[in-house]
Amino acid sequence: MVEIKRCTLKELKFQHDDYFLEIYVPLHIVEDQSPLQLTLISRYRGLKKTYSIQELSKSEEVCVVCSKIEKNELDHFVLTDDIWDAYITKEKITELETEEDEETVEPSKFRLRSNTQHIELLYYVNRQENKIFLPFSTNKGNVSFRIKDPRVIAKVERVSIDKTGLISLSGFVVDPTGKDRLEEREFILKNAGQGIEIKYPVQFIERADLTEGYSHHGLDFSHAGFYVEIKAQDIALLGEGKVRYKSYLKINVDGQVKESARLKFIPDSPFTKGKKYIKKFNGQKKKLLVTRTKKKKFLSISVDDYRFSTHMKLIIKRRLRKIRKSRYTKRAYQFAFKFVGMFPANKKLVMFESFLGKQYSDNPRAIYEYMKEKYPEFKLYWSVDRRFSFNFENRDLVVVKRLSIRWLFAMARAKYWVVNTRMPLWIPKPAHTVYLQTWHGTPLKKLAADMEEVHMPGTTTEKYKRNFLKEASRWDYLISPNAYSTEIFRRAFRFDKEILETGYPRNDFLFKQNHTEEIRALKLKYGLPEDKKIILYAPTWRDNKFYGKGKYKFDLPLDLEKLKEELGDQYVIVMRMHYLVASKLDLTLYTEFAYDFSNHEDIRELYLIADLLITDYSSVFFDYAILKRPMIFFVYDIEEYRDNLRGFYFDFENSAPGPLVKTTDEIINEIKKLDANDYKLPETFGAFYKQFCYLESGRSSEKVVNRVFLGRKEL
Repeated sequence: MVEIKRCTLKELKFQHDDYFLEIYVPLHIVEDQSPLQLTLISRYRGLKKTYSIQELSKSEEVCVVCSKIEKNELDHFVLTDDIWDAYITKEKITELETEEDEETVEPSKFRLRSNTQHIELLYYVNRQENKIFLPFSTNKGNVSFRIKDPRVIAKVERVSIDKTGLISLSGFVVDPTGKDRLEEREFILKNAGQGIEIKYPVQFIERADLTEGYSHHGLDFSHAGFYVEIKAQDIALLGEGKVRYKSYLKINVDGQVKESARLKFIPDSPFTKGKKYIKKFNGQKKKLLVTRTKKKKFLSISVDDYRFSTHMKLIIKRRLRKIRKSRYTKRAYQFAFKFVGMFPANKKLVMFESFLGKQYSDNPRAIYEYMKEKYPEFKLYWSVDRRFSFNFENRDLVVVKRLSIRWLFAMARAKYWVVNTRMPLWIPKPAHTVYLQTWHGTPLKKLAADMEEVHMPGTTTEKYKRNFLKEASRWDYLISPNAYSTEIFRRAFRFDKEILETGYPRNDFLFKQNHTEEIRALKLKYGLPEDKKIILYAPTWRDNKFYGKGKYKFDLPLDLEKLKEELGDQYVIVMRMHYLVASKLDLTLYTEFAYDFSNHEDIRELYLIADLLITDYSSVFFDYAILKRPMIFFVYDIEEYRDNLRGFYFDFENSAPGPLVKTTDEIINEIKKLDANDYKLPETFGAFYKQFCYLESGRSSEKVVNRVFLGRKEL
């Protein structure tokens, strides 16, 4: 038996209309005898459902357990569209030293991995509600369940291109409404941007293997196989430039035409990066590539002009990128950095960096602008991620591309670094450099050494803490916005050097620019209506929502359609997502109501124009409170976030300076209450302001510069 390192689905099956899950559980998870449960967690609402687990067998390698989801539970699930992620959880029971000698439960959870090739064929349809309970493997290979309207289920499993340019595709297609015989099938290639749609006839393939492996409730999948052929010359000369095609299947059942979602390509055998075909068509050399997309695993067919020189440049670029990222190059760069760092410092050179070189923003920007105006004798350079150079153009800034040779010399010779996030740990800090860490928020969520468990990709809890604390040990100064933060920073960062309790420099702007003329000018600048109130939606990121290391995603839980319908006459909403979130919003359906400002250079302008803030656990509300305007906290997953992801430093639920809500309907009701009460602030606001905003006076930048750059003792 192959070694099982993760909780893995062995088999999913129906017995008397109930779902049974047999699961492999690694022995290290069961060795402490803690009770195991199957737990389903709502991806959008934070709800949990748990099911008991029974042990079936145990060997020296693995334990096999079983859990059941009864039919009445399935019928309850389908009442609300959602996605439920599957986990194995265990409960550690520890005794508390209290008079009552009560017990506390500390749950641990392990994502359930899929080991079933076509798990989606084990669907359940509730015909009364016309909903489907659909098991599926996520893009990372884990088990989840989607509740939605029934739709055609289709996959491509095999792809090939022969020497004549004939593309062959095969897979299966199923109608989950229970129709065994599909009268007609059609394969479709689309490029909506160029208005291209090509249809191909589909041949039937016998698939007795699907019926044998996945049949339930008397369903017969032997008819489900399909095969289609596409000739290269059919698509080689269509459209302009590079043309990417999306693929779909249409079926005809009893005269009703149904279309699948975009086809996924899940190979039934090992698959390389893609299948290529290069040939001249009417004197134009073209390259056809059939592959699957990296994140979503969709089938992708593309056609592009082919030039050998361009092809070689691409290969060389990839090789150079690989060389740049190699550990040997990193070591050579590190050695060069140390060597240059031994030369005397340029005592007037200051290097600024905000959010990994992606933005001209935050505390570094405020300090830079103050120094540029008051102390022009300093050389002020910005460290810039080359991919985000556009954020620094036309600003009269001296920019240096991050990790370039010029950056190496500038960073190694600079007397000062001003940074608001962590620097790469492998970059050595010269002995002559003063490292000012401004940080970027008042802590609500647990930080660094205070975090019990880290869910970020590419690291472990122990490694994350070790690296964080090693980086914090290099800081010479750390800015704090209040005494509350100072106490946490000392402990969480294990920081024993000087903390500057000055308030945040970035908030000076909110004091100096908070007047009607400035707000009106900003609305005009960004094309926002002057006759409507502005809602700023600025949520934080979720540590466990990611595609891979450094690539985070965000599932939008707001019902923008309902917000627009209820509030669109009086309000517009400005969306500002966290900088770590990789996914882009598509707001094309909500033109003139919802605006995407996720890539806006600095949130301070958005604070000024916003009449109301909607956030969750983001530290933005500490800054926004300076303006003494209302806030609503959209905490649809508060139990999950508080108990499993990060945890809070204070009683957020009772001390938040605004109402906590879990649904879009509740948001709408709270906004209507604000309108009715002339935007009156809650009673908790005064105490909150005194605890967190008392240092903000519009002089924070001045105080920091006086201490760090001018050596003055008084703040």
